[in-house]
Formats: sequence, C-alpha cells, structure tokens
Amino acid sequence: MNNAPLTYREAGVDLEAADRFVSFVRKLAQTTHGSEVLDRGDAYAGLYRLPLHGLSHPLIAATCDGVGTKLLVARDCQDYRGIGQDLVAMNVNDLLPRGARPLFFLDYIAVGSLASVPLREIAEGITAACRQVGCALLGGETAELPDGYQERDCDLAGFAVGLCEESQVPLGNVSAGDLILGLPSSGIHANGLSLARRILQHAGLSYSHGVPELPHSLGTELLIPTRLYVEQVLQIQTTMRIKAAAHITGGGLLGRATKLCPPGLQLRINPASYVRPPIFDVLARLGSVAEAELARTFNMGLGFLMITSPQEAEKLATASIAELRVVGQVSEGIGVDLGYAHDA
Repeated sequence: MNNAPLTYREAGVDLEAADRFVSFVRKLAQTTHGSEVLDRGDAYAGLYRLPLHGLSHPLIAATCDGVGTKLLVARDCQDYRGIGQDLVAMNVNDLLPRGARPLFFLDYIAVGSLASVPLREIAEGITAACRQVGCALLGGETAELPDGYQERDCDLAGFAVGLCEESQVPLGNVSAGDLILGLPSSGIHANGLSLARRILQHAGLSYSHGVPELPHSLGTELLIPTRLYVEQVLQIQTTMRIKAAAHITGGGLLGRATKLCPPGLQLRINPASYVRPPIFDVLARLGSVAEAELARTFNMGLGFLMITSPQEAEKLATASIAELRVVGQVSEGIGVDLGYAHDA
C-alpha cells in the first residue's frame, strides 16, 4: 500500500496552471473595460457602473447560452479560433430582440485538463468579440474537472447583461402588411451541429474533406464564427421602430420565425430575397434532409429578423446598412411560409 501523501495536482487539478491562465485572462479582459468598470482588485465579483444617463425608465436585460456541439467540431478539428466569438455572439445577439445594448459579459469554461485545451485561443476570441461590440468582459470562471470531462473535452457557457429603455422594447404588436427585415448569417453559426455531425458520419466524410460547392473543407465551413449583430441592429433600432425581432438560433429559421407570428397572421419570407449559403444545400444532399427539417434546424442564411411597419421601413435608406434586406411580409393566415417549408 502506497502511503505517500496525495496532492490536488495528482488528483488532476493544477492550481498553478489555473492561476497563470486567470492572470492571462485578467489582462485580456482589461482591454474590454471602459470607465464603467471599477477596478477594485481580485474580489471575485466585478463592479460595473450603470450608464443610466438619458434613460427615464431603464431596464436590465440578461441572458445565458453556450456553444454546444460546435465545441466537438472544434475539438476534432483542433481549431478553436472562432469559438470565443461564437460564445459571445450567442449571448449578446440574444439581448437585441429586447432592444438592449450589451454592457458586460461573463464566461464559464470547464475542461478535463487545462493543458489539453487551447484556452488562451478561446479567451482571445472572447475578448476580441467583446471589444468589437463594446461589451466589458467583467468576470468568469475556469474549472478543471478531470472526473467530469475527458482530457481533451471542454464546455463553455456565457452570460450577458444589457440595458434598454422601456419605451423602446419591441411590443410584438405585429399586424398584416408589416415588413420583415433580415440580416444574413455567416453560415451555420452555432445551431444544428448535432445534425451536421451525424450527416457527415452517415456519409463517411471527415472534416478535412472538401466538396465542390465549398471554397474550403467541411470542418472549416462548420467552424465559421457566429456573426455579431450588435452594431447593425442597434443602429437599425435607433433609426426605426421595430415591432418584433429574433436572433435565429434554436429551432432554426422556421422555429424562430414562428415565434414572431401572432395568431391569425402569417409570415411569408421570400427565399429569393437573401443568399442561402451553400453549406445548407451540401448538408441536405449528403443527408437526404427534407427542406422543412433543414429550416427547423438551421438559420438557412438569415441570422437575425426584425418586423416593422411599411412607414418605418421607409427609413431603411437612413440606416445605411448594405446587408439589410426586406425579406418578406406579414399577411393574414396561419404560421410561416418560407417558400419551401410549408409545414410550420
């Protein structure tokens, strides 16, 4: 029997490595801080001075989300360059349908082994995305769980807090004749990767495999980061009154559009009004996936939807956002018509 004293490191937890990573992230996080963040030393909880000037009835908006199965693609491809942006985008984009501007972000990173996951690469992606949207990385947690995860596995969760004026929160007062505005996606984003992985497995294809429709490998295509819509959507919301909005995530284009549709009305989206990235046709072909199933799983090329009145839509030129398109209209009817998926 070995009576040698045990240590935390022998149990699989390296406190020195954790401290080094925390120090690295703290310096990165400081590059996202503005005057609202109070530096009061290492006391676990971050301090943030709310910018309430000009708001008569301020509301706090909060959300949390993760990256999900996309992490498995990153692990298998050993490419985590875009995962940090995915994590931030999946959260801050979810604040926008409430009309909220992101204030600060927190992350939770869990790994089987600190040495086996490129955490610095992930942290650099998180901070770069936070800087891009003017959001402070206020804090976070990194957990090494050798008994909970395999050595090369990790999981990510994010938490975002935003601020909005109550009078500017979309009310959902959608009516027949309203127009549907759309912003394009960069690709698959961070939803539907379980189906995408199963399709490639079923087809016997690796992530390094190329297909004629794509400019690079399947793995590279699936790992294109989720777009950050903060700057564009906030500019639109200050230009015109938005009645309802949706970040196209879980449930795909069909599911998220359905949630925008009040009883007795139908959202009709014209598939010719936007560009559908070829990855969706590739996945449909490789997996013999029906159009309706694609649409309830993936964003299909539209990453963010907004509904406004025709009168407000006349201000589109003022917004000066080249990628913003009128992609459909609200009419009397039931559910959602995507032009190819009628079983909403």
